[in-house]
Amino acid sequence: MTRLVHCRKYRQELEGLDAPPMPGPLGQRLLETVSKRAWQEWQSLQTMLINEKHLNVRDPETRRYLAEQRERFFDNAEVDSATGYVAPDTNT
Repeated sequence: MTRLVHCRKYRQELEGLDAPPMPGPLGQRLLETVSKRAWQEWQSLQTMLINEKHLNVRDPETRRYLAEQRERFFDNAEVDSATGYVAPDTNT
């Protein structure tokens, strides 16, 4: 049976994650408030930010930056994008 959550990004009942995406209280909070769709979109954005901005994920400052961007993304606030990044055309 699919588990539904009230997604904080989309503000509607959507399919929830299968397991916490990270350990601890933060992972549990994300499990309870973020849909599978929103999490997959966040992962794509996070990957783009890491690759296009050449971020070192071992750097504590980078991890703080990504955490801030993640919260902004799920709260529908403005998030960073990579300068000059053009999303691939998915219509072909």
